[in-house]
Amino acid sequence: MPAPHTLPDDDSRDVESFATVLSEELPGNWTVHHHQHQRHEDQFLHAEEVWDLNDVAAALAEYALGADAHLLRDDGTRLYVTLHPQHEEEFLVAAMAPSGVAPEAFDGVREPDGIAVPADPERAARAITADLLPRYDVALAQVRHNAMNPPQPLPAPGTQPQQVVMTWLENGSLAAVTTARPAAEALVSEGFVWDTAANAYVISGDDTRAQGHAVQAAGARLARLGIATVLRAAARPAAEATLPAAPPGARSTARTR
Repeated sequence: MPAPHTLPDDDSRDVESFATVLSEELPGNWTVHHHQHQRHEDQFLHAEEVWDLNDVAAALAEYALGADAHLLRDDGTRLYVTLHPQHEEEFLVAAMAPSGVAPEAFDGVREPDGIAVPADPERAARAITADLLPRYDVALAQVRHNAMNPPQPLPAPGTQPQQVVMTWLENGSLAAVTTARPAAEALVSEGFVWDTAANAYVISGDDTRAQGHAVQAAGARLARLGIATVLRAAARPAAEATLPAAPPGARSTARTR
């Protein structure tokens, strides 16, 4: 393994100070844990659960960064903060994956890759809140859904299993498609609303944390009914979508943007 690149000796950025002020700017209550690395290998001990396969992962592999900080919010959300090795006016921030979850639950879930943020904690907090945290909420909802709904055995020949297909739309909403009345009732009870334009039951992505909780609750309720759920990370092309007709008496929502 080649020797890691090192940072300039005159790099004056302080991860601990930046992370401490950043925690005060982010929404919610956070605690900060700072780590100083004596060796390059030490930084991997604190970065094992960094949920990134892009810039942050590359920086960790190629550079001796010297220090990092973990930010922990009351609800269990964790962020990883370290120096940006190629831009002295920036830091790198990534989400950390939930612990105690079976590896299979991450299958098919896109990592909420970290971002570069300015050294100004207030501006950095705005970028994290607008970009990283919403993507983290979506990925976390998918992982929790997968953990609560592990793959089921194949149905017996000649049988057609009931299922609900949930698809993330471009605007961040989640559309659920089903033709089964019990499944529709379960979706409505967890906050999904029939949307005539989408021809599906839809829950808004305006509050990604609330949306994630609704997805988990709906998945659990459907599982108790013996109905499988399929969560898609991206919308299917229109040519592939086969959606049911609107059920009798279904409510419609106005779509304004």
